[in-house]
Amino acid sequence: MALDKNGIAKRIAQELQDGYYVNLGIGIPTLVANYIPEGMEVTLQSENGLLGIGPFPEKGNADPDLINAGKQTVTAMKGASFFDSATSFAMIRGGHIDLTVLGAFEVSENGDIASWKIPGKLVKGMGGAMDLVASAKNIIVATTHTNRNGESKLLKKCTLPLTGVACVKRIVTDLAVLDITENGYKLIERAPGVSIEDIKNATEGNLIVEGEIPEMKL
Repeated sequence: MALDKNGIAKRIAQELQDGYYVNLGIGIPTLVANYIPEGMEVTLQSENGLLGIGPFPEKGNADPDLINAGKQTVTAMKGASFFDSATSFAMIRGGHIDLTVLGAFEVSENGDIASWKIPGKLVKGMGGAMDLVASAKNIIVATTHTNRNGESKLLKKCTLPLTGVACVKRIVTDLAVLDITENGYKLIERAPGVSIEDIKNATEGNLIVEGEIPEMKL
């Protein structure tokens, strides 16, 4: 069975490490905040000026003044700090973010990412994503393996306007965990109940399968 959005976020939370500073993009990545392993010290940063984001608020307890970059209400952890966008982007551009988790419309087999524009649709711009992909030490993409039309998002070459070039390290989809290598997408794990053949059929780019591929442990 393919994972839902929460399943993808739960698997990505396993990539976190104690002491990490992490930026979570709009969409699926924001859900990672709900699955940080108990006892782990991870500090979440939002480019609109919040360091120390907590889980999403429970219904009825939201503070409308506390929002992330996606305009969703969030909570603040003890010791959180607030600042302007200039300071926030100084953190990002200065290389102080250990991990960025972004959604994507497309990823290429060499690690390019297209995440901000579909031609013909009105958008405000790419936001902070371009700075994040250029500066973060590690970039993980959280996305579904295919789009609404059933077409692969994991391509040989992106067709949409790029956000960043050769920057993605790992991809977690509803079907699999894959690493970007010199030769294409290396399959690391598969979602519970999903076959290697299912993943091959959903991947346009070159898929590398070596040895036994374990199921994700969620």
